[in-house]
Amino acid sequence: MKKFFTIASLVALTLSACAKKEAHTEQEGKGQVAFSCAVSTDVDATRAYVSCTTPQIGDFTLAIKGGEYEANYASLAEFNDGDNYLRYGEYEATVVAGNLAEEGYDKATFVGHKSFTVNARQHTDVEVTATIANALVRVETTEDFERYFEGGRTLTLTTEAGNSFDVSQQSELLFIAPSSFTVTGTAVKQSAQSGKEGVTVSLPECKYEDVKAQTLYTVKLDVENAGGAHLEISINETLVESYDIEQELNDNAQ
Repeated sequence: MKKFFTIASLVALTLSACAKKEAHTEQEGKGQVAFSCAVSTDVDATRAYVSCTTPQIGDFTLAIKGGEYEANYASLAEFNDGDNYLRYGEYEATVVAGNLAEEGYDKATFVGHKSFTVNARQHTDVEVTATIANALVRVETTEDFERYFEGGRTLTLTTEAGNSFDVSQQSELLFIAPSSFTVTGTAVKQSAQSGKEGVTVSLPECKYEDVKAQTLYTVKLDVENAGGAHLEISINETLVESYDIEQELNDNAQ
């Protein structure tokens, strides 16, 4: 009987030791991780301050990928306050606040990516910087344009998603998905004769592709009167269209 209990005790001790070893090994293979987020409103090709509503840290979702591991969290706090251990290895964190499909004024979407390494039995702080994921567009007209077309103008910007916005007298930046956009419109040239209606001119379509995130595009409409009236359309100071307005007026008069 003593022999039986001795063998049973040895088996129990062995199983207990194995369990502790496995638990210890499992703990050794993981490291603790804590995420934080910073927000940047910097954009390229801008000469003006970009003003928009910035998200709070609680507005960001979190996605973590690494090897065969993949998990999504409704917030950074959901991960940080829960089981915030990851097995040692290489990972990438993605934070998102907003929705690129929602285009419009003050509709900024922020996205950030950060690669990081988890070491066993070590604490890792990961700060992800989120930047503006939209393209920003501003349409403006010069004083020469407004003097020439003193009867007014109607300008429309249409995104690749099919959303249209009146930019005739745009005062705020437009946030759109980074793909392409088109500006179309008409303008009225007042007649020199009193009582006669002005002539409406169809402006050439201006389509801009390869639109990038975190970039401001300024579309400027100008009228150059040297050697005849020409409509000039530029994007970020680069001329993309030159149009003979007088020819259009003559065609309309026929």
